Amino acid sequence: MAKFNVTDSDGNKNFIQATEDYVKATYASYEEVIVPRYELHFGEVEAREWRDQELKDTDWIVAVTDHPQLVAHKTYRQELRDWPSTGAFPDTQPTLGS
Repeated sequence: MAKFNVTDSDGNKNFIQATEDYVKATYASYEEVIVPRYELHFGEVEAREWRDQELKDTDWIVAVTDHPQLVAHKTYRQELRDWPSTGAFPDTQPTLGS
């Protein structure tokens, strides 16, 4: 998905988010809008806040060396740290034991 400034056959202009194939097939003319990488979308901000809270909530577990789910939590915490650099971010949250 990308963002586009589009013009329909009646000359109406609009700003949409869609695939380029859809835009080509639907609109008389279009121009892709480049969004700066540093611009975070609202969903990304919420996802990072959720992730940060999950890491805080599980900090104590890594200090308990005989915790019955220590390995699972260590794996989960690594998935949380890696999540923003994956294609699943921000739509699919890591889950414990996945």
